[in-house]
Amino acid sequence: MPLSGRWTLTRYLIEERRRYPGASGDFNALILDVALACKAIARIVAFGPLADALGTALPEASAVGGEVNVQGEVQKPLDVLSNEIFVRMNEWNGHLAGMASEEMAQPAQIPPSYQRGKYLLVFDPLDGSSNIDVNVSVGSIFSILRAPEDVIASGRDVTESDFLQPGATQMAAGYAIYGPTTMLVLSVGNGVAGFTLNPNLGEFVLSHPNIQIPADTTEFAINTSNSRFWEPPVKRYVDECLAGKTGPRGKDFNMRWVASMVADVHRILCRGGVFLYPWDAREPDKPGKLRLMYEANPMAFLIEQAGGAATNGRQRILDLMPAKLHERVSVILGSKNEVERATAYHLEADGKTAS
Repeated sequence: MPLSGRWTLTRYLIEERRRYPGASGDFNALILDVALACKAIARIVAFGPLADALGTALPEASAVGGEVNVQGEVQKPLDVLSNEIFVRMNEWNGHLAGMASEEMAQPAQIPPSYQRGKYLLVFDPLDGSSNIDVNVSVGSIFSILRAPEDVIASGRDVTESDFLQPGATQMAAGYAIYGPTTMLVLSVGNGVAGFTLNPNLGEFVLSHPNIQIPADTTEFAINTSNSRFWEPPVKRYVDECLAGKTGPRGKDFNMRWVASMVADVHRILCRGGVFLYPWDAREPDKPGKLRLMYEANPMAFLIEQAGGAATNGRQRILDLMPAKLHERVSVILGSKNEVERATAYHLEADGKTAS
């Protein structure tokens, strides 16, 4: 692995491609287009509530906002604009068979005037957008899948079922975090690397090579205001952490909660920790709050590539077979030993044992 600060994202991808002598370069080019979309979003996010006033919004998106998306959430103008940027910057390149977004009810087709490729792009264009108004870090999450062979061969329009693949089949996943600095964190299946945007060069430069999550931690992230709705195993795990040195864990824990998944996961990748967004009784018919395809799968891929673990409390997230595009899921991810403990509590409550 190279010394940090010397390699750009482009060079990193070229070196990774050397592992596959027959690779065409389409995969690398797609990731670079995704990175370009993230740079554009970073610029607009930096303007925050001034974005529309400064004329940075696209004409067709600037008046949109306040509508309810397919998730039942009120869209902010920057949600709509970020989604538009992802679509427009990736539909023309000839590498994609189709796209799916948290903000769109159905998959986005590649226009007939453009060449179609062999990959599928899945993304949450602006995670944590409710924090924009208070200047807290937000981000974009993405996942790259290979399109089914019949889609590649025929060039037909994609359908929802084409995207329904377990997370273990992801070819790459990552996120951009828009904070004091803009960073891109990426895995192409060979570990995790972090790149910081150098504003002077306009390039993502390798700053965090070979990211590894420690197996043990003294930090956990969960929204404790929902504790009255949790399942007993979640309450047991959190209560033990809160009990500190005098409790069964024999050590003190700190709690962190940003309410932006990108920000919470980024902290865990940088220094360890465990993140929990469990099922709760407020919506008993839903298996969780977070989206499997747009949030849980790409983040679980990164976490595992960095040596951590990710489950829904009972199963490895990357083994889950999605039944629908906007499926929700419970999430426990981060430092391996803590995730395994929380998962064991769930299995014990179910009368099972961890395999």
